[in-house]
Amino acid sequence: MKFIVSSTYLLKQLQILGGVINNSNTLPILDNFLFELDNGNLTISASDLETTMSSTLDVESNDNGSVAVPARLLLDTLKTFPEQPLTFVVGDDHAIEISSNHGKYGLAYADGNEFPKPVSLEDPSTTTIESDILATAISKTIFAAGNDDLRPVMSGVFFQFSQDNLTFVATDAHKLVKYTREDVTAQQVAEFIMPKKPLTLLKGILAGSEEHVTIEYNESNAKFTFDNTVLVCRLIDGKYPNYEAVIPKENPNKLTIDRTQFLNSVKRVSIFSNKTTHQIRLKIAGAELNISAEDIDYSNKAEERLTCDYQGDDMQIGFNSRFLTEMLNNLTSDEVQLEMSLPNRAGILTPVDGLDEGEQVTMLVMPVMLNS
Repeated sequence: MKFIVSSTYLLKQLQILGGVINNSNTLPILDNFLFELDNGNLTISASDLETTMSSTLDVESNDNGSVAVPARLLLDTLKTFPEQPLTFVVGDDHAIEISSNHGKYGLAYADGNEFPKPVSLEDPSTTTIESDILATAISKTIFAAGNDDLRPVMSGVFFQFSQDNLTFVATDAHKLVKYTREDVTAQQVAEFIMPKKPLTLLKGILAGSEEHVTIEYNESNAKFTFDNTVLVCRLIDGKYPNYEAVIPKENPNKLTIDRTQFLNSVKRVSIFSNKTTHQIRLKIAGAELNISAEDIDYSNKAEERLTCDYQGDDMQIGFNSRFLTEMLNNLTSDEVQLEMSLPNRAGILTPVDGLDEGEQVTMLVMPVMLNS
């Protein structure tokens, strides 16, 4: 089995696929890339049993066959090459010889048949979505997903498809993000929870791409197909909490403010907050927002005043500054609106401008109890 391929073209594909491979695998075969050659098409796969991703490359060859090649060794070697054609020759002595302009390199390979086969989806539902819309949906929500192993359903992003819209939700019980697209719809109603790892991989690959992504899904697995790449992953099992119930409907107090100014102010003041609670206090009266923080243990405190547009009763509310910073960083609008009802009810953060037609973002942040 022999093929010739461009070194940078191969490296680019392998670096994307390398994100699937875990640092420590229970099965040694998972430390490898699977190379499957079918004449001029080379399909390379990587897997961690939960997620399997494969790309198809055009190479010069008339051979067929499959081998498993050590991933780390191959990546480290390819990173050092300038652009040039590389010749791969698979010998009978369980070694692959790579020939470059400068020399020859031999690596051991394993039998390709030992590599786990990707799951085939039985009777899947299908939706097609533009890649930049999917990438935006992932990046707008994934930061809010939890890391709690005891509540696995909250460690992923909830995909909710209907004939009216597509909704993506993530929460860790302290913050929640709901991202809706009304300009994209599905043929039938579906709900599933996607794990973080495959979403992070997709976000990196799809950002700035013009492709369409086909999503196929059933009860237990989802498959994303785009360009020359296929990603199959196992879904998180369980029922997602009823997130609509926690979003307050009546929010009479509305604060509108410049996002960058608000973000910078929160960042500065939070440096002086308690290192365990990260608590900051927002005190709103008239057209003035007063942001303050205090760390009593070290006698550190800070206070800033900002002008804002506010309709509602004067109020004080406490937030964890890390959650507020994350949310403000994730939004791209010039102005944001913070809607509140009571100091012990969640605040709702939404962008005022900069959204596409049919795009909606709702971010919810739970308050913290203020020490009076």
